[in-house]
Amino acid sequence: MPFQPRVAILVPAPDYYEKWQPAFARKAAALTAAGLIVEQQVWTDPGDLSGYDLVLPLFVWGYQRDVAAWYALLDRLEREALPVVNPVPVLRWNSDKAYLAELGANGVAVVPTVEVAALDADGLADARATLGADEVVIKPAISGGADGTHRIAPGAPVPADALGQRRLVQPLMAGILTEGEYSLFFFGGKFSHAIVKRPAAGDFRVQEQFGGRETSWEASEPAQALAASALAAAPASPTYARVDMVGDAAGKLHIMELELIEPSLFLHHAPDKGAAFGLAVYAAI
Repeated sequence: MPFQPRVAILVPAPDYYEKWQPAFARKAAALTAAGLIVEQQVWTDPGDLSGYDLVLPLFVWGYQRDVAAWYALLDRLEREALPVVNPVPVLRWNSDKAYLAELGANGVAVVPTVEVAALDADGLADARATLGADEVVIKPAISGGADGTHRIAPGAPVPADALGQRRLVQPLMAGILTEGEYSLFFFGGKFSHAIVKRPAAGDFRVQEQFGGRETSWEASEPAQALAASALAAAPASPTYARVDMVGDAAGKLHIMELELIEPSLFLHHAPDKGAAFGLAVYAAI
């Protein structure tokens, strides 16, 4: 009988509020089809992980709400030299959106971003001036699922939950409202598939919980090249990756973010339904 590696997928605690099981089933099916034995371990208290051939943080949902516990887990995985995909240096680097400034410095087209250490009215005004944008979006540097993300109209004040907090300020990108947000997926460094996510009428957030909807998208060569250039800046080559991008008023694409920790992979839109994902994870063992 061929060797069947055991992999632990890190998942939320039983009382976690979001429904993650259907997405888990899709990823687990792809991994099982590749010849892996899939088991679950709660990421906030995973117990002994030494018996696994690979640890996958694919469902560490909510890590942005308990950053200390998340970084402590990364430290532990590194300390115990456990086999993790994506590698711990990639997970740590991708946890904080400060990496956008690094990408920009490397010549990658990113959504223009101003980081403010403690956001207040003056900081917001300065950021608007720097960006040359009256309508902006603010978000925490460590965030997920549009947590703490606000669209701020011209002249509107700082939202209460952001006052005095570290925030990233970005212009509202015109493309998000007209074309949507594009996501490109890469497994083992190779392009797999792409989708476009469009917000509900009157919203700017493309996440499903806010009424966003997605359809398959034929990714252009410039989009694939932009995604590849962004991924090349990561500390190590990611086994799985989602690259989110959006167009400006002229249609030029800019990186919105890299999802290298626990991305939704939309495997049902992949031509192979996730076979490349499973094989890439198996090959990482």
